Amino acid sequence: MTSYTFLLVLAIILLSTKVLGLASGKVKMPQVVGALVAGLILGPSVLNLVVEDSFISVISEIGVIMLMFAAGLETDLQELKKTGLASFVIACAGVVVPLLGGTALYLVFFNGEGDAQHMLKAIFVGVILTATSVSITVETLRELGKLKGRVGTAILGAAVIDDILGIIVLTVVSSFTDPDVQIGMVLLKIVLFFVFIAIVGFLVYKYFKHLSTSFAKKMHRRVAIYALAFCFVLSYCAEQFFGVADITGAYFAGLLLCNLSNIRDYVARKIDICSYMLFAPVFFASVGIKTNLAGLTPALLLFALLLLVIAILSKIVGCGLGAKFCKFTNHEALSVGVGMVSRGEVALIVAQKGAAVGLVSDTLFAPVILVVIVTTLITPILLKMVMSDKQPKQPDATANT
Repeated sequence: MTSYTFLLVLAIILLSTKVLGLASGKVKMPQVVGALVAGLILGPSVLNLVVEDSFISVISEIGVIMLMFAAGLETDLQELKKTGLASFVIACAGVVVPLLGGTALYLVFFNGEGDAQHMLKAIFVGVILTATSVSITVETLRELGKLKGRVGTAILGAAVIDDILGIIVLTVVSSFTDPDVQIGMVLLKIVLFFVFIAIVGFLVYKYFKHLSTSFAKKMHRRVAIYALAFCFVLSYCAEQFFGVADITGAYFAGLLLCNLSNIRDYVARKIDICSYMLFAPVFFASVGIKTNLAGLTPALLLFALLLLVIAILSKIVGCGLGAKFCKFTNHEALSVGVGMVSRGEVALIVAQKGAAVGLVSDTLFAPVILVVIVTTLITPILLKMVMSDKQPKQPDATANT
């Protein structure tokens, strides 16, 4: 017999994320903070009303894909070209500093006597900290009206490069325990991914430019459907064929359409309605729902707190110094560093891959989860603090709904 419990679960998630989102707005915090707290309250750490199942996972995955697609659509391509080198430097610094910090903490905290893989395990903790998930940052920047600015564009560009560098580092470290992993093949796939993006992007851009001309006076709904289908196809290809995160494919899908102003604006409006009505709230809530902090012993709690401090400072310092090196102002450099703090689902995926090859024990998952949830919660709050000014923000049709 078919169970319809998922309908009740969806209703609870939608209502709680909206109510707490509005409440966070009342205290001058981004609404996404309330949505994240709602998931934490509903999950096993507090009320245990909702558990993450395949349905929630799928809906939340669609939600993060649509968020990144919308971010790509809203990207200023000219600004991205200006910050391309800066994004690369920021991403490199944002990988190296957390990698060193996480490795050093593990070596200091754990005794590796008799463990042949002690050093590899230490390095892998650093690898987990290199991960960056900017989905929450994207939403916060949109609320603040800063997504299209120099800082927002640099963060998005650095996040994409960070994802690629993270895959390379993850593969190199994993290859020492799994002889089946071939570093050369992974690097080749990454190169082929960008070749694929260039070829497909050129063809799709020409097609949508033709649609833009054909529908110059009135945009048809089919255009938004074509664009969203293209986003899903590119996300699938990125993950399935090239080993690159699906959200990277989604971001590039939006990026390829961002120069077609009338199509971009029309598709962005349709995507916003679809995303904010269902998929985005479930994604934000799922971050808290998947969190269970019951396994934290006092010793592990201390390690988790130290890991959290390093996770936050390493991104702020590393990415901030990278931005400063590229002639960003002190305020901009700090904003970039804060924007790269959130680890999100990317860190969880990296940890799971480490567990699969024996480099992450079950006891380390609780500290990793704590780092994920706190960095995800604190990033929008810190961004609000460092980026708020008296300049009017861009209008957001969904902000007060």
